[in-house]
Amino acid sequence: MSILLDPEGNESHALFNLPVAWTDASVLEIGSGDGRLIWRYADKVAGVVAIEPDTEKHKLAITNRPREFAHVDFLNLGLDEFSRRNKERFDLAILSWSL
Repeated sequence: MSILLDPEGNESHALFNLPVAWTDASVLEIGSGDGRLIWRYADKVAGVVAIEPDTEKHKLAITNRPREFAHVDFLNLGLDEFSRRNKERFDLAILSWSL
């Protein structure tokens, strides 16, 4: 069975119908994969920290990052390790596969 990557645009619809102030927000995306969801909202926020424990997906995200999204910081970490190291606060957290 293959995974369909939101051909109807339901993820974007769900994201942008949240009662969230996207402008100037700092976002933590957990399980960012290859970054495909980030590219949908990164132009609306001040910054993104994207954590992904899978090394191959992490590399794909960095490779595929559009030049204008330099404010997206990709970390090859799992949530446990990130939470032990991180002191930053975020306005919004996104669990990518929850949409």
